[in-house]
Amino acid sequence: MAETKTANGAVDEAAEEAKPRRRISKRKAVEQHVRSYFDAMARRDADAMAEHWSPDGVEDVVPVGMLRGRDEIRAFFESTFAALPDVETTLTRLVVGDGAAAAEWRMAGHHTGAPFQGIEPTGRPVELRGLDLIEVEDGSIASITAYYDTAGFARQLGMLPAEGSAAERAMKGAFNAMTKVRRAVGERTRA
Repeated sequence: MAETKTANGAVDEAAEEAKPRRRISKRKAVEQHVRSYFDAMARRDADAMAEHWSPDGVEDVVPVGMLRGRDEIRAFFESTFAALPDVETTLTRLVVGDGAAAAEWRMAGHHTGAPFQGIEPTGRPVELRGLDLIEVEDGSIASITAYYDTAGFARQLGMLPAEGSAAERAMKGAFNAMTKVRRAVGERTRA
């Protein structure tokens, strides 16, 4: 910032104080709020995360369901951190507008803690990539829609066979056989 100087070269502090301070732009405010939210997530601090939300905020974790209000959102992340006690979250990309942001993230940890969504701890490593579409209103998060690869998550936990494995081919074969049987039964009942 350029300083205002008097004729003898001294800094005119009164003129400096009189200059209007630049206001933070809406876009910058959204960016700071989202980065602060992801910093709280990286610290596994569900209480700090909840404080970023409006009291009636809604998070749609697409693979899991709708979370309404700070208490449900906090409880979801507390259970996530309990299930993956060493999880590390990294914000990898952030695109920001005046009232919204798209945040790409990565999570990596081990399923060694509590059950997650009814799944007993497997001890296996988990790596997820996801995308959150975030709306910020009046300095608080109003909504997030969160997407991540549930099939990849299930494979990592051992709920689904590895991609391309013999077990996966057998599972697809059994599924396709059942689909053909259902189709044949349906055609016969319509005839």
